[in-house]
Amino acid sequence: MAVLSKIRERSMFLIIIIGLALFAFVLDPSTLGDFFNSSKVNEIGEIDGEAISRQEFANELEAYKQQTGGRVSEMQAAKTVWDNIVRKKIYKSQLDQAGIRIGESDIWNELVNASFVQNNPEYQNEAGLFDETKFKQFLATEKENGTQLWSQWSSYMNQIRDNAETSTFNNLVSAGLGASLKEGETAYMIENTKLNAQFVFIPYSSIADSLIKMKTSEVQAYIDNHESDFKVEASRDISYVQFDIKATLEDEEIIKNELIGLSEDFKNATDDNLFLLENDSDTNLNPNYQFKNFVNQVVADKIFAGNKGDVVGPYKDKGFFKISKITEVVQMPDSVRASHILIPFAGAQRVAPEETRTKEAAKKLADSLLSVIEKRKSKFGELAKEFSSDKGSGAKEGDLDWFNYQRMTPAFRDYSFTAKKGDMSVVESPFGFHIIKIDDQKNMQKVLKLSTFGRKIIPSENTENTVFRQAEEFALAVSKENKFFDAAKEKNYKPKPVVGLKALDENVPGLGNQRAIVSWAFSADTDVNSFKRFDLEGSHVVAFVTGSEKKGLMSVTKAIGRVRPILKDEKKAAMLIDKLKGTDLEEIAKANNTNVRTSNNITLKSPALSGVGVEPKIVGAMYNAALNKVYTPVIGNRGVYAFKVTNRELPVPLPNYDANRKRIAEARKGQTFKMYEAIKKSADIEDNRAVMYSN
Repeated sequence: MAVLSKIRERSMFLIIIIGLALFAFVLDPSTLGDFFNSSKVNEIGEIDGEAISRQEFANELEAYKQQTGGRVSEMQAAKTVWDNIVRKKIYKSQLDQAGIRIGESDIWNELVNASFVQNNPEYQNEAGLFDETKFKQFLATEKENGTQLWSQWSSYMNQIRDNAETSTFNNLVSAGLGASLKEGETAYMIENTKLNAQFVFIPYSSIADSLIKMKTSEVQAYIDNHESDFKVEASRDISYVQFDIKATLEDEEIIKNELIGLSEDFKNATDDNLFLLENDSDTNLNPNYQFKNFVNQVVADKIFAGNKGDVVGPYKDKGFFKISKITEVVQMPDSVRASHILIPFAGAQRVAPEETRTKEAAKKLADSLLSVIEKRKSKFGELAKEFSSDKGSGAKEGDLDWFNYQRMTPAFRDYSFTAKKGDMSVVESPFGFHIIKIDDQKNMQKVLKLSTFGRKIIPSENTENTVFRQAEEFALAVSKENKFFDAAKEKNYKPKPVVGLKALDENVPGLGNQRAIVSWAFSADTDVNSFKRFDLEGSHVVAFVTGSEKKGLMSVTKAIGRVRPILKDEKKAAMLIDKLKGTDLEEIAKANNTNVRTSNNITLKSPALSGVGVEPKIVGAMYNAALNKVYTPVIGNRGVYAFKVTNRELPVPLPNYDANRKRIAEARKGQTFKMYEAIKKSADIEDNRAVMYSN
């Protein structure tokens, strides 16, 4: 009652508040949420303090999807668009700080100097010259009418601005990335100085791993001291059991028997295409001739032993049960050698843009050329060189060499394999008219045409229901005590683990693109030990959340696999240090029951030690070491060392180091991507896309 009294006392205040909110909503519906909620609900992220609104992101996302024609997934598009927005904002911010602006005149100059603008007749005057005024008027009209074309031009101009900002920044930075002659000299000396050294090496493997004790607190301390190496996005670990909906042997037997029942009617059918349609065949008629090696090899002998009208099957082939009727039996070569002259026409495939010949004119020319060749076959090669648009074969007097049945376009192929050696004819294909001459044929053999009725092997409704029931029963078993792995073990199922799913992932390893599962794993009401059944295409999946990682530093549990080897080597190094004390390498080697090793021609460019492998830390120490002085202990990647450099061979000085200087400068100027990544790393970027794509 006290609460109600307070509401009554302040009823006028509430009415005013609600009235103002509704008034704002009438003016702009999007302001209602902002009125009551001061949070960043309408923002998708923030870059160096500049908010990225959902609307801005959605607009760019839609434009990108239209540009790609829907050929990329939602998550792929979202990632590309976000990366593009981040890049644009970062470059613009850098230019703003430098006091540099890409002005409207810069964009306009880039636009009007584009060749496709300059050469468009719509923007040219009577003399055929580009008229800037006409172009301005065209854009003004499109803008005033708010057409789709104006939207495209506007988008293109924004792209010009973005590209200009990127190239301007990169050019400014690159201009300052030269190199001095001294740097060129230093690089030359470093790369070509050769060292000879002696060393004693005690590998970490000489200490058993069982002697190394490691505390969780030590792993955590290492993570805390190397934060940049262990920053992670929010992630989820799941396990799942998949129930595949596959046809059983009983299902296959039913399909097989169905085809057996159709065999006699199929044999007697006079219109095979109509028979396939009326009986809902899952395969279509194949009009091509079939060589023996083209058909299913399990039944090839049986099919090719048959005669016209015979029906063979049912047989299993590529996920179908099939019955095949022999409709034609011929003798045909497996290879043909032919020559041709191709006469194209406007509109044919792969035709040159300047081709103006009509189809009728092309046919007339092809027929006249054939008439000439029929009178004098020796003219074929000469005419091929002069008239054929296929310059490759034309240069060889039209010769196409040997080809098999599957190589050529159907009309060309059919004539080549059914005609006889020496035959000539004009044949039309999508590329134009061909004057074809059959030069030779080989390997004549029996070839068939087949009408094939196919039924896809799919699970029956009863099988689908059985698999669904299994998945449902498993989900129910999990729900009783929330013991996913116990229930799986009891039913002899093998769960598949997935580690490190990210909020914006769409692929689940083993399942493919399953964005719904990822969204569920990251939804607000899904916790560790949550589970759910998903009905996928061809299967059911019961998924179970086994782990959750927050954004920030990697947990000890996740990081221990990376940290343990590092700490293990550090602890072993500490244990080995005392063993390498001494002033003489022979003494140190004897104390450790090993030998003094020698490595010659060591360089910083290839920092490897003979018999050990790559050791950049040790070679780096050797490079600056005094000659014949023992250095110990020195910790490397593979163990602990004591060494002395016995010789340092400097390279022959060059008269000029300009080539080295230029190489360094060019290498630096080519690192624009690394420049951007460095700036991006230092930027304050807040990415909240996961909120937008979560359930």
